[in-house]
Amino acid sequence: KGNRVVVSPLMECVAQTRAVNEAIQQRDFKRAMTLRGRNFQESFEALRTLVRAHPRLPSPNQRRLKIAVVNSGAPAPGMNTAVRAAVRGGLNKGHQMFGVYNGFQGLRNGEIQEFDWMSVNGWALMGGSELGTNRKRPENGDFYAIARNIEDHGIDGLLVIGGWSGYDAACKLYAQRQFFPAFRMPMVCLPASINNNLPGSELSVGADTALNNIVDAVDKIKQSAVASRRCFIIEVMGRYCGYLALMSALASGAERVYLNEEGVTLRDLQRDVDLLVEGFSHGKRLGVMIRNENANKVYDTEFTRALLEEEGDNLFEVRQSILGHLQQGGIPTPFDRIQATRYAFKCIEYLEEQAALSKPGAACVGMVHGGYEFTPLSRIPDLFDEEMQRPIDQWWMDLRPIVKLLAQPSPRYFVEREGGELGMLGEGMTG
Repeated sequence: KGNRVVVSPLMECVAQTRAVNEAIQQRDFKRAMTLRGRNFQESFEALRTLVRAHPRLPSPNQRRLKIAVVNSGAPAPGMNTAVRAAVRGGLNKGHQMFGVYNGFQGLRNGEIQEFDWMSVNGWALMGGSELGTNRKRPENGDFYAIARNIEDHGIDGLLVIGGWSGYDAACKLYAQRQFFPAFRMPMVCLPASINNNLPGSELSVGADTALNNIVDAVDKIKQSAVASRRCFIIEVMGRYCGYLALMSALASGAERVYLNEEGVTLRDLQRDVDLLVEGFSHGKRLGVMIRNENANKVYDTEFTRALLEEEGDNLFEVRQSILGHLQQGGIPTPFDRIQATRYAFKCIEYLEEQAALSKPGAACVGMVHGGYEFTPLSRIPDLFDEEMQRPIDQWWMDLRPIVKLLAQPSPRYFVEREGGELGMLGEGMTG
């Protein structure tokens, strides 16, 4: 359910599956759609909108909103998919859609262009950001210029697609509402960051594509390592969030993963040296360690490589590989495209609802426990560690014991501590 493993009664699941088939056989398609679930219905409606040759005509008495879409933060695969879905979803509801080029800097400089149905043609599978994106955030005099451009174009709602820079910028606009009436419009943030480090959402657009890029690179590196009895230390992005590091370690079968959330000590490195020496002396042919780019500012990738090389007793060679910006590139995966599309349609619905209120809200959309929720921007300080730029509660941290268990060389090396954590035999324990 969502990104959680759940247990459901087998016969109940079988009965539901058969009920769908029976409804189709009876040509009761409305009931079949209901049985498929809400997510299936929403995806079906989104598809019907996106495949149209042109949008529906607006209703005669409808209020047509002017909605601006802006990208902010580092590039994330799926940004263009989200923009396309938002533009076409908004146009199909009778609204006017505007694209803002070059992030909030472009919003300040008036780089705003109205989009029609074909303006985003082909964007579904494009990587990068066609609108352009950067980490620049509005400061001081920028607010006046942004407010003027919003008023000049008559913007009624703002959709921010991007990472923490975009969220922070939206929070700043929200905080300036008392001084600038132009900011008293509905605003919503859509999570698009390979780091998967945004508040109010368990999954960000772009993280799945980045994870696929990492695992593909690690698989190729392992083929090189096994041929030459080497240990590779692979550095991945994520800033201070270890999502990419942990998930890529789980997917690639790495022996060790270094996270900023756990920290790295000299004792940890000594233990890893001992395990590598023991393993290679008994026929081990390769070793793979994955490290978050900010796991430790002192024991960095080069230090770790030099330490393992020096202590390896000529049993193996050690190489480092910093994957870098290839993690931000590539065509978005199907998962990221679907996620971006569903997020975008939810955001347009939110802007419509809030625009009808006397005091429109500002929120961020996200997947939480398998469902889509909107978190008010005012709650972000309670959910987010701004210094480390990651959520205070990260669901994937519960997977750490599994990664450690799968990476152990044999059962005799580790025992389970209380609380589910794994430790080495002989480290203050008996076994």
